[in-house]
Amino acid sequence: MTNSAKMEKIVNEVCAWPGVVAQAHRYGGIEFRLGKRELGHLHGASLLDVPFPLRVKKELLAAGEAEEHHVLPESGWVSFRIRSQADGEHAVDLLRRSFEIATESQIKKTKNILVTTLKEQQA
Repeated sequence: MTNSAKMEKIVNEVCAWPGVVAQAHRYGGIEFRLGKRELGHLHGASLLDVPFPLRVKKELLAAGEAEEHHVLPESGWVSFRIRSQADGEHAVDLLRRSFEIATESQIKKTKNILVTTLKEQQA
């Protein structure tokens, strides 16, 4: 599979998730967003960067599923090198995990807003 075919497959799969859009990334490549939140970005077809909470990052590093971010190793960001079709599938899995975390966060925020609104209405 060519690099462009690998990248296209990743982009098509991730953009099929509810609310996810792809756009140009400020440092080049393609970034995936859910609302205002970045789920991760591709630098060409060979490198994926994904933000995670630090505890998730530590789990991924310990399991060998990602490596320290190539520029920001102290942050929650991880990097993953895409060399094969299987790596492309793992890249999608990492982005899905980021998507699930972002979705859970949005649900919690929405619930908090509703609870606050209900309390204000009852007061």
